[in-house]
Amino acid sequence: MSAEIISIPRAAGLHEHVAGRLRQMLVEGHIAPGAKLNERELSEVLRVSRTPLREAIKMLAAEGLVELLPNRGAIALLLTEEDVRHTFEVMGGLEAMSGELAAQRITDAELAEIQAMHYEMLAAYTRRDLSAYYRLNSQIHRAINAAAKNPVLCATYERVNARLQALRFRSNQDGEKWKAAVEEHERMIQALARRDGAAMRAVLASHLKNKLDVVLEQLHELEGQVRPRGAR
Repeated sequence: MSAEIISIPRAAGLHEHVAGRLRQMLVEGHIAPGAKLNERELSEVLRVSRTPLREAIKMLAAEGLVELLPNRGAIALLLTEEDVRHTFEVMGGLEAMSGELAAQRITDAELAEIQAMHYEMLAAYTRRDLSAYYRLNSQIHRAINAAAKNPVLCATYERVNARLQALRFRSNQDGEKWKAAVEEHERMIQALARRDGAAMRAVLASHLKNKLDVVLEQLHELEGQVRPRGAR
């Protein structure tokens, strides 16, 4: 667990601030998959009482980032290989649909905002600032999803994507694979600017397939070190 996490500001919606910081810790691996969320330790690190901390944990459980287990408290989500394959299959379809619909429905203002975020993301990549890169990357994917203008698709996307955030973050830790992901994003932006729905569907489906391949490779490397619950 990182010792550099800053304290949470005292303000309305404190549990939401706590949830945001916990979400970052889970996604960036400061709390390992399968690890128990130690309330005493987290209260000290975040400098908050246990009441907003527990509310934050409930929020993250609803998002699918943590599991609440009877008599065991909360643990960070740990997916089996089968879980990962199934979730990425669904996510690939959602991303592809979002891209195709966004290309058809995006406004000039939405496109300009996504392009601006893309340039910021490229700057973060140049600095090798993975945390900033991932934040901007996620914002771009969410903006494309929002530009599809389908509230059912948007809600489903958010629910499924929550399960994959930590895996998507770690998939960029390999230099060559990170470079390849950036090149795929370049093609996304170009296709979106052309309003080319077929190209957007194809590049996003390919992007998620490549992410799955990287994640499975990483999971296989970790086998024997941390074994998912229920795996044999």
